[in-house]
Amino acid sequence: MGHLAVQIAKSLGAHVIGTARTEKHALLKELGADELIDYTAQDFADVVHDVDVVLDTIGGEYEERSTRTLRTGGILVSLNPFGGAKVAVMVEPDHTALERLTALVDQGKLRPIVAQTFPLAAAAHAHEVGERNQTTGKLVLTI
Repeated sequence: MGHLAVQIAKSLGAHVIGTARTEKHALLKELGADELIDYTAQDFADVVHDVDVVLDTIGGEYEERSTRTLRTGGILVSLNPFGGAKVAVMVEPDHTALERLTALVDQGKLRPIVAQTFPLAAAAHAHEVGERNQTTGKLVLTI
């Protein structure tokens, strides 16, 4: 999710601060990230302050730490449906937003990174690979 979020945020004119292991920094810079923090070496909540929007893809303690980085009135977007968020938002299909994403793809401003492909019969193995969380990009099942 993160690599797509970086590209979408940059297309909207945002200054993007990302958290990733150092070995992923070059790719994220290439995709448009302005600042990067290696979360294994430094707590992002200690160095990031007064941001407008945080996208939390992990949840748990990260949700609380992410909240500390927000400016007053900032927005935390959590992809963790079972987090401690006080407000839940249901997302409906949005034709206009999908058209805007399609335009970004057509313009080469939004490109998914595919880490690996697997035949559908190997879905269980693909899931195991994904659980290790050591990939850069998406795992894709093919028919």
